[in-house]
Amino acid sequence: MLYLDRLSAFIQANLHLSQIINSLNKKSLKLYIKNMVCIRCKMVVKDELANLGLHYTRVELGEAEILETISVVQHDQFRDALLKSGLELMDDKKSMLIEKIKNAIVELVHYSQEPLTIKFSEFLSRKLNHDYTYLANLFSEVQGTTIEKFFISHKIERVKELLVYNELNLTEIAFLMHYSSVAHLSAQFKKMTGLTPSHFKQLREKRRNMLENM
Repeated sequence: MLYLDRLSAFIQANLHLSQIINSLNKKSLKLYIKNMVCIRCKMVVKDELANLGLHYTRVELGEAEILETISVVQHDQFRDALLKSGLELMDDKKSMLIEKIKNAIVELVHYSQEPLTIKFSEFLSRKLNHDYTYLANLFSEVQGTTIEKFFISHKIERVKELLVYNELNLTEIAFLMHYSSVAHLSAQFKKMTGLTPSHFKQLREKRRNMLENM
């Protein structure tokens, strides 16, 4: 009896290994997901794929690659599970490209530590393998705002975070956020918020002290 149990376990293990090897020989399938903007979102996607018995090779902001072909039932279950976490599985090509643009900007602004050595338009064009004019026109048409404004708004939000963290001075922040100078950063920050970076930082510190003393 013990021998048969071991033999059965060995056969099952080899079948599972065979399935994985066969899957590796197939072209991976890309799934595009809207509203993925953080590490927690990646964990949600990984967990939901695992719950469906799907094996992922890569999960990044806005997309996941799986080894298997996803069935209609699995597709619907995955879509419904993502919706509960505020994420959305996409099928429309234009929507997918818009989401790729957003995710490329979020990744560049909030997660990259490398200086941008080329123009932003060229960076985006290379990353998404599309002409920038096409990307810009599509984005404006669908979103009702420009790529440039979306990019700047995220940069300013990131600058706010860095000011609050109080770990970098303004010169270091300007370099990290790909500004040509502190003056450029300050001018853009004031235009977007109505405050200089120094004034913003003072107000946040004052507010924090008031909350701590309550």
